[in-house]
Order: sequence, then structure tokens, then C-alpha cells
Amino acid sequence: MKIGMRKPNLKKRVAARTSLKRQLVHRGGFKMPRGYGWVRDPKRYVYNKVYRRTSFDVFKLLKKLFK
Repeated sequence: MKIGMRKPNLKKRVAARTSLKRQLVHRGGFKMPRGYGWVRDPKRYVYNKVYRRTSFDVFKLLKKLFK
């Protein structure tokens, strides 16, 4: 589990937004309502919740500083 600043990865960032699976889910209307991640995959939901609280993104930090 990563604690502290996250290292930005441009390759993964682009891949996540252009993946075929993402396109099919969003265009097909198979998206679950917000907040229902624990229904789809409880283990990943808990991991992500802890990860988001223990780490931070460089770009969001810069955005807040220069706002």
C-alpha cells in the first residue's frame, strides 16, 4: 500500500481513458450508480478507499496551490 505522494504515470492515465472496456461500459449503459462499488467488488472497494485516504496526487496539489 502506497502512503504519501503518488508518482504520475502518463501512459497509464491515457490507457485508462481510452480502453475498450471503459467505452463499452459507458456507452452500453452498464454503469452502476455512484456509491455502489462495494456491490461489484468489495475487496477492491476497501483497498481503494484506504489508498485514496493515505496518498495524494501531485497534479491536484499543484492545482490547489495555483488556484
